Amino acid sequence: MYRVTLAAALAVTLTGCSLGSVGISSGFAEAPATASVDASSSFASKDSSAGSAFSGAAKAERAQYTAAGTKVAALPDKAPSGTFEKAPAGALQDRDYSGTSLNAEMARDLINQYRREKGLKPLKLNPALTEAAKEHSRDLAKWDRISHYGSDGSNPWDRVKRAGYKAKLAAENVGTGQVNFDEVLRGWKESAGHNKNLLLGDAQEMGLALVQDPKTEFKSFWTLVIGASM
Repeated sequence: MYRVTLAAALAVTLTGCSLGSVGISSGFAEAPATASVDASSSFASKDSSAGSAFSGAAKAERAQYTAAGTKVAALPDKAPSGTFEKAPAGALQDRDYSGTSLNAEMARDLINQYRREKGLKPLKLNPALTEAAKEHSRDLAKWDRISHYGSDGSNPWDRVKRAGYKAKLAAENVGTGQVNFDEVLRGWKESAGHNKNLLLGDAQEMGLALVQDPKTEFKSFWTLVIGASM
């Protein structure tokens, strides 16, 4: 099995930090912009600096890798270099995904049970946050990777706004390779960054998505988006 845990908060660069036994997970928390700190702008500047990653010399380097038989991302991929992880070939081939599915209401109830145990208010399912989660899970499955950046260069804050959600707080947890939501949630609870997102005291709503593709190395792509509206 293969596991990498990534965490990002307030424009901190994503980093891989552990090897283990179950899937891959990634957690992101974004604080609302204030008069002195505009976190979303910090991410936007990083996106724009990486947006031309395949220009000039980078194209020539990409051609060398392609000639050597190495699979590389297509030119339209705008995810910043170094912000995503891919699974080694066959890393999850021994897992059975035939029963993998998502019941969003049951998943919400499990998350809310955990929040109640910590004295926190429950979350409601929100269509816009669910759409943001679906968009990202689809994109991760298309590129067979885990990241908080989409192939269009977007970060979680971008996707929440694009879905029409006027957020004052947004957070995202991602998991790949897990067979069921119980496994995803257990992994998130055991990871400090992911757990912090689950237990955001000011959060009000959530959206959750699962996309499956047996042709990919990761097989399952889970995205949880938590937020509070203005």
